Amino acid sequence: MLTRRQFTTTLGGALAAGLGAPGPIRAQGAPIKIGSIFSYTGPAAFLGDRMKRSVELFVEEANKKGGLGGRRIELTLYDAGSESTKAVLAAKRLIEQDTVDAIVGDGNRSDIGLALVPSVQRAEVPLMSVSGATALVEPVKDRAWVFKSTVNDVEVVARLLDFFKKRGIKDVAMLNDTGAFGASARDQLRAQAPAAGINVVYEEFGPGDNDLTTQLTRIRGSNAKAIICWTVTPAGVVFLKNAQQLGLKQMLVHGFGFVADRYMQLAGDAAEGLYLTSLKFPVADQLPDSDPIKATILDYKTRYRARYNEETDVYGGQAWDGIGMVAQAITRAGGSDRAKIRAGLEEHVREYKGVGGVFTFTPQKHWGLAKSDVVIIEWRQGKFRLVDL
Repeated sequence: MLTRRQFTTTLGGALAAGLGAPGPIRAQGAPIKIGSIFSYTGPAAFLGDRMKRSVELFVEEANKKGGLGGRRIELTLYDAGSESTKAVLAAKRLIEQDTVDAIVGDGNRSDIGLALVPSVQRAEVPLMSVSGATALVEPVKDRAWVFKSTVNDVEVVARLLDFFKKRGIKDVAMLNDTGAFGASARDQLRAQAPAAGINVVYEEFGPGDNDLTTQLTRIRGSNAKAIICWTVTPAGVVFLKNAQQLGLKQMLVHGFGFVADRYMQLAGDAAEGLYLTSLKFPVADQLPDSDPIKATILDYKTRYRARYNEETDVYGGQAWDGIGMVAQAITRAGGSDRAKIRAGLEEHVREYKGVGGVFTFTPQKHWGLAKSDVVIIEWRQGKFRLVDL
């Protein structure tokens, strides 16, 4: 059963990016209706719960400041439960029954997001994806109503290959899950590795698998000096523990869907020394003061901590950026008509300083980040540490 929650509270702090006027103001006019679909139960819940709370926080703060253009935001939330079928049903309800102006959040898994694309395209409702697969926004001509608040795996894979070349690593293994997120990264590696002069051995696993020793044993017999695991599921913890049990000495690397302190804690000492591709968010305090988004990240983290008495993460930041950019598009386009929001995202999101990076959308580009927004980090002594900026 889908869980629905409407959220129109007027409690909170200051609105991000200065979109609200100072002091509490009574919002006027019909509400702006935003729908959100996150997985805050099921295997993807490790990513979705902080996304959900970040969107709620944004709405709280916006409504306390009078909403957007004097109109409060009405947020309707559905839990996809980590299932595409539930997410598609939720999108149908948001579009047809709740009559939302835009949707922020696509179940926080690429396969779920891809399942939503036909619905939003057919209904012509803007969708701000928080997932990683390139196919969510490419080709743009077939994804005119879909945008992304995170980086494409095209850029992440390119950044990782640059890192391998810098470290003199020419032979690697790719162990990806068979879901859309893992398969997309595998395809990108196949496309880019030859030109980078890097040889790759490929293995795969099911997102729900609880034993990867067979695949890792085969990799152990190869020339691979690094092993890449690409998943957003707890199977990534299994990967680390199985690698430790087999005594593997290769560099272990996780993709940008696994940058969660809770996953590291589940893996225990098997995660020590793990490398990860990531946005800058987890290592914000280690960035130079001149970095354009350092202050933005630290401000969001402080506000989230004050509201929920817990830390947020890079995935919560993706949702925060997503609703922030939709809000900016509505404000600058002068209305919440669905077509105006879509046009506003293409025309008015320029050099937007989010917590994930500096976003720019265009009619030809519906993802806002670049390879330069990706860093290499490691998990060392209970903390994410910046390795390569």
